[in-house]
Amino acid sequence: MTTFLQWLSTLPTLAQIPIIIGVFGAVVLLLLFLIELAPRRGRKYTIIRAVACVLFPLLMVAILDSYTWAIVAAGFLGLLLFWLDYRSRHGAGYIFALVGFLSPALLLLAAGLVIPTIQTTVQSFMNSRGTEFVGLENFIWIFTQPAGIRTVLNTVLWVLIAPAVSTIAGMAYAVFIDKSRGEKFFKILVFMPMAISFVGASIIWRFVYTARPADSDQIGLLNQVIVWAGGEPVQFLQESPWNTVALIAVLIWVQTGFAMVILSAAIKGVPIEQLEAAELDGASAWQRFANVTLPGIRSSLVVVLTTISIASLKVFDIVRTMTAGANDTSVIANEMYTQFRNFEAGRSAAFALILFLMVMPIVIYNARQIKMQRELR
Repeated sequence: MTTFLQWLSTLPTLAQIPIIIGVFGAVVLLLLFLIELAPRRGRKYTIIRAVACVLFPLLMVAILDSYTWAIVAAGFLGLLLFWLDYRSRHGAGYIFALVGFLSPALLLLAAGLVIPTIQTTVQSFMNSRGTEFVGLENFIWIFTQPAGIRTVLNTVLWVLIAPAVSTIAGMAYAVFIDKSRGEKFFKILVFMPMAISFVGASIIWRFVYTARPADSDQIGLLNQVIVWAGGEPVQFLQESPWNTVALIAVLIWVQTGFAMVILSAAIKGVPIEQLEAAELDGASAWQRFANVTLPGIRSSLVVVLTTISIASLKVFDIVRTMTAGANDTSVIANEMYTQFRNFEAGRSAAFALILFLMVMPIVIYNARQIKMQRELR
């Protein structure tokens, strides 16, 4: 893999593009070919499946220049999965097949989520070096320091403002442009920020908020408008607490498109017969929306609100890129990173545990709502 990439880097840019596209296309075609052959019966197809099950994981690990034992283990694992699938196809070993195919996912879940959660929880009760148990000292430090309290309050402020405003704006946009001329074009305009990363959006809005001295030309859009109106340039990212609101506006700008797409699809799913019946009964447009449309899209509203709430709780990119937490704008995720860089692993883990505890109620509520919707269906 390294040799291939080094060779590719020696080629002109225009020559690299078709080679990359060609390799990607060849891999996709091979996967589609094997997917097409997978359900077919016969000795020939069984052999092809066996070879694919062994070679695919073996070659993938080998391409990544991994250790020899890892390459062999990948091939053995592929062979084991093929054998389990082969037995289950003949009505034998169903439980073994189930366990076998779930095991990789469970192992990855344990390695990527369960074990780190346990380690972080334990670390939050240890000192900065992780060698001494200090109890609740890290949490006491967070809630007794003005900066720590401000960090938690800022995170709460993000959760209160961003989901509500994004959902309301997205829903209003979805309602007003529903079945209008140019609906697709208007939706594209609102959804476009979703295609931009948080870092990219932060850089764009940092330029929008940029302020220069009054006697200099303004490069920030907002301050240029203010100067044209006869005002003085405003330091949007330095004046607390409005700088936090300015950061929240970036997340709202990005997430409004997400809310609009989900709620627009939900609104189109509301039975037209119910709306027509309400109109015949003399209900106004607002009454039809409040009593027919809103109840019909309640499940989608819950999904949108909870999704944006979780994104607001764990927001990091926007704060780190625009202010790095300066001027009382830090949030829990940013402070967790800052403390870790300052070699305060215990305090960093404590911030992580607080964030985990704040996210869990939202996740549990969302899961319960999804379960209730399935029971109703």
